[in-house]
Amino acid sequence: NDMGPGNQSTVSEFLLRGISHRPEHQQVLFGLFLFMYLVTIVGNLLISLAIISEPHLHTPMYFFLACLSLADIGLSSTTVLKMLVNMYTQCHTISYIGCLSQLYFFLTFGDLDSFLLAVMAYDRYVAICRPLHYTTAMRPRICVFLVSLCWVLTNLVALIHTLLMAQLSFCVPGEVSQFFCDIGPLLKLSCSDTHINELMVFAVGGPVMTIPFLCIVASYILIVSAILRIPAGSGGRLKAFSTCGSHLSVVCLFYGTVLSAYFCPSSVYSTEETASSVVYTVVTPMLNPFLYSLRNQDMKAGLVSLLRGRLFISQAQ
Repeated sequence: NDMGPGNQSTVSEFLLRGISHRPEHQQVLFGLFLFMYLVTIVGNLLISLAIISEPHLHTPMYFFLACLSLADIGLSSTTVLKMLVNMYTQCHTISYIGCLSQLYFFLTFGDLDSFLLAVMAYDRYVAICRPLHYTTAMRPRICVFLVSLCWVLTNLVALIHTLLMAQLSFCVPGEVSQFFCDIGPLLKLSCSDTHINELMVFAVGGPVMTIPFLCIVASYILIVSAILRIPAGSGGRLKAFSTCGSHLSVVCLFYGTVLSAYFCPSSVYSTEETASSVVYTVVTPMLNPFLYSLRNQDMKAGLVSLLRGRLFISQAQ
């Protein structure tokens, strides 16, 4: 994307396209997305608080789940809050600094989700395929190190993309073809040479998504292979599959929407791209607590215990 200097301009704000331009849809959409956002926050906070407060949930699997829940809160808040403000005020603009900040946090939390899902797959692999080594391989210090490494890497990648984006000039009017600031729509608005940005998307952004995905696939190939070696009548197969079922559902939902959002030609499927982005940034973080708690008896017990404890405290007061 290399345009002449005459088209360049210093842009102080961008216009976010939003979900719908029709005024009659704004109230309904505002109510819907506000409800979904509140469910996301409450659901993921309950998951995190239950894991923190219940001793029987102090295991690597639930530690990673708590980190994923907090990342989902961050991802949803980064995109949905600004969209709700724009719907309420009927002003669909975002400042230049606000756009770059949103891009940074969106990339950080989105990539963090991907890395954490890979770490959780590795945790399941060790638990099922190497149970005798589990307490050593997944001791607390290593779990904290893995999450810290994910956090550092995702922040570094987000910082690289954001700093490169800050070097570009943008054309007027700066209408972003999304309801939040993302790399692709912003590169389309640039009047500068974007070859370096595009190269970094390919060289850094590609591996950030594909390497965790390949790690997840490899882990589950080994997990399924190990499960199939368990005698059919022992009941171990069902227990092993049940511990992986929730995580596998989240992985399919997350990567399915990411692939459809970023690998379809946006100029042709702009509506589909927006729908996929909504699912990726709004629906998936909202559903994750339900996917992890509905089929998990330990998680259910933790949530019930947490809610009963809070109810008892409120009644005592």
